[in-house]
Amino acid sequence: MIKNLIYKISTGLVRLYARLFLNFDIEWQESLPSGPIIFAANHPSATDPFLIHLVSHKPVSVCITDNAFSVPILGSYMRFIHQISVSPGQGKRTLESAHQHMTAGRAVAIFPEGLISPHEGGYHAPRTGVARLALGTGAQVVPVGISLVRERSTRISSGISGKRSTAWWYLRGPYVVTVGRPIRFDGSSDDHEHVNTIAQHVMEAIHLLAEESEKRLRKKRWASSPSG
Repeated sequence: MIKNLIYKISTGLVRLYARLFLNFDIEWQESLPSGPIIFAANHPSATDPFLIHLVSHKPVSVCITDNAFSVPILGSYMRFIHQISVSPGQGKRTLESAHQHMTAGRAVAIFPEGLISPHEGGYHAPRTGVARLALGTGAQVVPVGISLVRERSTRISSGISGKRSTAWWYLRGPYVVTVGRPIRFDGSSDDHEHVNTIAQHVMEAIHLLAEESEKRLRKKRWASSPSG
């Protein structure tokens, strides 16, 4: 009960920040399914794991690098609200945790690239976690495409987690999201070729949705320009 209340308060604050500072724009291509969902999105900034919660009305457990969980207070808070730590070489444990959260009625969000997208544009090759989780749970995958103004990102270095890390944070400016249609996959998660094919299929769907978001972003920038 208390965890659900704190989660709602937290997402409410994220939504308020998004409206005040990010000119947040989200579009769903169709209604979300009622069963288990895996949101799979591109990852242009370190801000994405916070904003991805706004794609769903049900609670979302986001797969986040374990470095964030080693930050004092923040790490404990994220565990408390059921976020998922992703550690190198611990993929099986991550998938088991995600499965447990979906069984409990939560959605799961994954960034298949596994890293923040290249700042100069483009994407990293997808990892297979989203495919293995979808095949292992029967959950539908909902691809999500994010677009933002990359030159407005702020590069921040920190050693607070005990490890020196640098990331691009997006703190102000238009942030555009397109939530795609659910996709259901069948087959065995032990079929490596099938798993790789699904991972690539999901990433291609994300690319197309990110392009849709980019189109809306360009319209926003044109409308706000002095000549527009």
